[in-house]
Amino acid sequence: MPSEKSVLDQIENDPSTDEIPMDSSSDDSDLMAPTHDEDASDSDYELPFETSSDGSDEDYEPPSQKKASIRRSAAWWRFEQKSPSPKPGPSGESLQGAKPSIPQTTKTRIEQKSPSPKPGPFGESLQGTKPSTPQTTKTRRERKTPSPQPSPFGESLQGAEPSTPQTTQTSGASDSDDRWRNGNEEDTAPESLCFRPTNPPGPILDTTSSWTALQLFQLFFSSSVVKTIIDNTNLNAQRRKLAGVKYAWEPLDIKDFYIFLAILVYTGLCGVPEQPDYWRKSFPYGNPFPGNTMPRARFEAILWSLHLSDPSKDEENDRKRGTPEYDRLFKLKPLYTDIQTACMDNFQPDKNISIDERMVASKAKIGMKQYNKDKPTKWGYKLFVLADSTTGYTWNFSIYSGKSDSRSKHGLGYSSVMDLLPFDQLGSGYTLYVDNFYTSPALFLELKEKNMGACGTIRKHLPGFPTTTVNDLPKKARRGDVRWLRKDSLLFVKWMDKREVAMCSSVHKASSGQTVPRNIKTQGVWSIENVPVPDAVLDYNKNMGGVLSDALIGFYTVHHKTMKWYKTLFYHFLDIVIVNSHILYRETEKTLATGTKILTQKKFREALCEQLVEYAKSSVPAVPVTPSVTCMPTYYPGSTRKYCRRCFDAGEKRVKTAVHCRKCQVPLCLTSQKNCFTIWHDENHQM
Repeated sequence: MPSEKSVLDQIENDPSTDEIPMDSSSDDSDLMAPTHDEDASDSDYELPFETSSDGSDEDYEPPSQKKASIRRSAAWWRFEQKSPSPKPGPSGESLQGAKPSIPQTTKTRIEQKSPSPKPGPFGESLQGTKPSTPQTTKTRRERKTPSPQPSPFGESLQGAEPSTPQTTQTSGASDSDDRWRNGNEEDTAPESLCFRPTNPPGPILDTTSSWTALQLFQLFFSSSVVKTIIDNTNLNAQRRKLAGVKYAWEPLDIKDFYIFLAILVYTGLCGVPEQPDYWRKSFPYGNPFPGNTMPRARFEAILWSLHLSDPSKDEENDRKRGTPEYDRLFKLKPLYTDIQTACMDNFQPDKNISIDERMVASKAKIGMKQYNKDKPTKWGYKLFVLADSTTGYTWNFSIYSGKSDSRSKHGLGYSSVMDLLPFDQLGSGYTLYVDNFYTSPALFLELKEKNMGACGTIRKHLPGFPTTTVNDLPKKARRGDVRWLRKDSLLFVKWMDKREVAMCSSVHKASSGQTVPRNIKTQGVWSIENVPVPDAVLDYNKNMGGVLSDALIGFYTVHHKTMKWYKTLFYHFLDIVIVNSHILYRETEKTLATGTKILTQKKFREALCEQLVEYAKSSVPAVPVTPSVTCMPTYYPGSTRKYCRRCFDAGEKRVKTAVHCRKCQVPLCLTSQKNCFTIWHDENHQM
């Protein structure tokens, strides 16, 4: 058996190792220590333990000034606990030559464990074999500092200072009340508002008698509105003729204008790929109504010349372009203001109202065109609409014409809401529902001062929204989790649905125990469960009447492509008038309770189309009797030419003539080469 001295000499003379043997005061505490250079700096180097005065190192405590690494200390004692105890020799005593090495802490990606020393051929462990040092992995996921572990002797490590829990001060949590509360915590309901409208809610007209579709339509398109449109259209047609535009034009009258409106309403009921297809007789079209009421050429002439404002005043406004006096909506103003006033005068909204954006589709290259990614119609003209939440009646609206210097300092949403709320005409005690484009604490507090409540979704980055994160809604919250907070008499609510929903309200309490069914996945299985929901969310989904108004208009819209931006809005005004007329009809019929079936919007439009044509025919003035009793050729006034009747019947459909019979009112050719006038009368009539 080799002696201990020879083994130590072998280790000392081995050039492949940096270890040197150290002989301690006792055989049980010999350590294999690395070489140490006094001039070198090693952050992981630790001095060997010193023994106490009585020769025992069990009660040794390192100096308090030394700051040992907690992770390194933890690795040391893990190694001490995992290392096997010294095995007894042949005579029963433990092998004194095998000394445990000091654990070295290295920063590696993989934690490697060294095998325990193997016994030699005589039972003792090999003295020259250096046991591998356990390595502690330092990765990005090690964020928690392990607590000090007890030594084999029962006491804790004195050199490893335990970490002190840190108290984080959250911004916004200045006192104990500034925190998000759970949904099951009780909330105090705000004081209810006293509802005082200027008129009883509903139609402001005689509800004791029945109203026809045409009578309700004429509440908005009054005789003065129709006369203004007819006069301005005739002036525009005259201006176009002087500019050299060649097309057949006859002065527009009441009859033709009402038939023109009837055909527009008809186009909303029956759609075709192109507008001229309404006058086609071949399969699969064959729509008899447009062709039987007005020729296609006449309809297109009215459509081309349609104008809502005075052309001479348009030129004056155009000269102001680039100045503050310029009005972008001038070409709409006569009809725009009249329709807007009629909508407010004929109906009083109920307690719940809403304001929403509406997009009128257009691809025109004009500065007023807007883009809204959240709407089904992305490009078009933007309207701010105030609607009754119950019926969808459009009570007030405004057209966004672009940036303006007169906007409020609080932003476009704030000023749009205040412009749409004439408090003197509307009354007080209403509850307004808006989306996150309009919602702001400043707006809701201003409305509260005017005795009007408000509720809506809100963007969390707005000034006034609570910034505290104490007891906030976690990122991976369950469906139905609720957090709420009251600040400045406003309620702020966070609710987890498919995604987090943030609400603000001045009229609701946090929750009253209501639930909604939701499809929830539990342990891989989908099931319908009832989850809690705040009252503000339920009422918001119920009372956003602007969405209902958009849907009613979109069912049978008369909108179609046009080259003029003001004509696009004219079609939209016509849709607003028809939908509002139908709502007035429906509300009056409910009041009368005659038992008759209330017409749907489709049936109402069909009835309106028929009544417009009947009214047009009845409004034609009596034609004076022509004194002549014989058929004589005469010329059309001006440069008017029409298709020859005989040539058209013979298959020559493109032959025009300026001559017609003054008695039969039939256009017929009369030239030196062709005398259709005489031939047609000989074949069909006696002169």
